[in-house]
Amino acid sequence: MSTVTPTIRTLTEAAAALRGGDIRAVDLVDQALANADAHDREIGVFLSRFDDRAREQAARVDAKLSTGAPLAPLDGIPLGLKDILAHPHAPTTAQSLVLDPAWAASAGHSVAAHRLEAAGGIVVGKTTTMEFAIGVPDPDKPFPIPRTPWDLDCWAGGSSSGSGSGVAAGMFLGAIGTDTAGSIRIPAAFNGITGLKPTFGRVPKSGVVPLGYTLDHVGPMARSAADCALLLSVLAGHAPSDPYSARVPVADYPAALSGDLRGVTVGVDTLDRYATGGIDPAQPARFSAALDALRDAGATIIEVELPMYPEVTAIDIVVMLAEAHAYHRADLRTRWNDYGRATRIILAAGSAVSGPDYVQAQRVRSIAQDRVRDLFARVDLIVTPTGHLGAPRLDAIDQLEPMSVLASLHTPYWNPLGNPTLAVPIGLSDSRTPLSMSITARPFDESLVLRAGDAYQRRTDHHLATPTPLEKAIP
Repeated sequence: MSTVTPTIRTLTEAAAALRGGDIRAVDLVDQALANADAHDREIGVFLSRFDDRAREQAARVDAKLSTGAPLAPLDGIPLGLKDILAHPHAPTTAQSLVLDPAWAASAGHSVAAHRLEAAGGIVVGKTTTMEFAIGVPDPDKPFPIPRTPWDLDCWAGGSSSGSGSGVAAGMFLGAIGTDTAGSIRIPAAFNGITGLKPTFGRVPKSGVVPLGYTLDHVGPMARSAADCALLLSVLAGHAPSDPYSARVPVADYPAALSGDLRGVTVGVDTLDRYATGGIDPAQPARFSAALDALRDAGATIIEVELPMYPEVTAIDIVVMLAEAHAYHRADLRTRWNDYGRATRIILAAGSAVSGPDYVQAQRVRSIAQDRVRDLFARVDLIVTPTGHLGAPRLDAIDQLEPMSVLASLHTPYWNPLGNPTLAVPIGLSDSRTPLSMSITARPFDESLVLRAGDAYQRRTDHHLATPTPLEKAIP
């Protein structure tokens, strides 16, 4: 039995080890690439790899270290990039036969990828996604099937699939995902890592293939909240190329990680009443223990009820379908069979959303934002389960009913609202796959979300658990 065991598990650990002279950048990259060589065929993380380029970049970082030159924040850190973000070193496919290669050529370098590399990060490859960041794996298409390394019969989650499973399997120390209905937080949950959906507009979307123009978020995925804080400190900030990016000052996110939640009021909603796909037998105890850890950090816990939960989750789906259909309408008419089965079903459903439907959804969205703002007058944070179940088996996913994978997942609620939400692992399900908790704050208060996640992780070690792939080979 082989075990995925990266020498250094967290990004912040690696950054400190480099500065302390305990490890070289080439060692970090070689270890990441060795894990990919050993396990990527089974797990399905990469669509393209930049091995030679990554090693050359690592050697340059080591040369800097040898001269005593100061390091940039992410110097020497191997990273993964979801393949809907443009990068000049490789094609951007959105894991689809449909996307015009000219799109990537014109997009050049996504703002997020450029900022990572400007801060010294080493992008080791483009990671798997669900086609156009929506849908479910389609075995009929010529792309890898992403699996969680916790159970190779189970899905890695979508749509930032390879970004989540690659961090869990040690193929890179951090990654970038995007989130329109949970596409950072779902794979973070299914792979036992940490993922942050920042506030809408906090990280620019320039150079990212769109899914829902008013719902898409770009954010970090890594082992720990501290890792995500370091990544966000590089990613955040206005960019003129993105009209949706916010002109809001960027905080020092790593400096906010005090480990202390005294004076913080946390509103908790178990959302059990909305677990339409069922509740894993281990989930209630895991979630309760996670709340105990927040109490131990000093937080005051009170019960709350998320306002307009069914309406807001419906708004996310309606708005996403309408905006996605607007982008894909022409290609659906001429390239129908080139889309995966689940993708074309979802995208075509957008044609059923009328103009009045879309306008009404946006009106109700505004009301819900007001209601949630009122709730945050009573609490500083809101905590819920990310979902009530672990990763589903791949053979249980129905191509003709792809939205059924959202049953007992609670991620879509926060996309129309735009609040920052962090998913953190809380232990294993009854079937030995990871479970997760979500922590949400007021808009642009990522510092508090990350502080809470870090305080929780200082008292637990679920985020450091290492998955062991199954012995059997994947055909």
